[in-house]
Amino acid sequence: MLGMHGNSLKTLRQDLLMQRTRFAASAGYLESLNTLNAELNLFLAQKNPSLIALYIPIQNEPDLRPGLLSWVSEKSGRRLALPFARPDKHLDFYEWAEGDVLIASKYGVPEPDPKGSELIAPDCILLPCVGWTESIAGEKHRYWRLGYGGGYFDRTLAQLRMTNPNLLCIGVGFDWQKLDGTQWQAQVHDEPLDFMLTESGLKK
Repeated sequence: MLGMHGNSLKTLRQDLLMQRTRFAASAGYLESLNTLNAELNLFLAQKNPSLIALYIPIQNEPDLRPGLLSWVSEKSGRRLALPFARPDKHLDFYEWAEGDVLIASKYGVPEPDPKGSELIAPDCILLPCVGWTESIAGEKHRYWRLGYGGGYFDRTLAQLRMTNPNLLCIGVGFDWQKLDGTQWQAQVHDEPLDFMLTESGLKK
């Protein structure tokens, strides 16, 4: 599929980020966030992963940490990880626990310190979306993530899926962030999401 290029895509991202800022300050935001966390809890109960890669929220991304920390505390053997951006624009994942010291990447994103953390391979990755879209081929629904434009997740997912075809990749966002084909379409190098998690449920 062909994607949009140039200023139009940059403007789309800026518009979506501005909308998310306004949404985070709105009266209905907390209810939507609570519903999103509740839907995540339902998914975890059904799929029962053991090692989840999450993210430290920036620019008003939904914060899933409270629910995930509770999930870890409920049963031994459950672990969390955070991404670390390598210079080659791939991500490594290091184990994370509440209270661990984080360092700022060159983009200002809090990351684990590779020197003091364990490098691990998650079986489930949560990916925050600036926007997202859906494509349908026959009865198969596929979901695609519009991110910040660095391509880190797409490169990383392509590599991880070669060694772990059962890896679960879940986009995280809100219903209003869904884009239609006139706004944005995934490009050839974009990696599909296995699920899309919004306040209206888990889309698969």
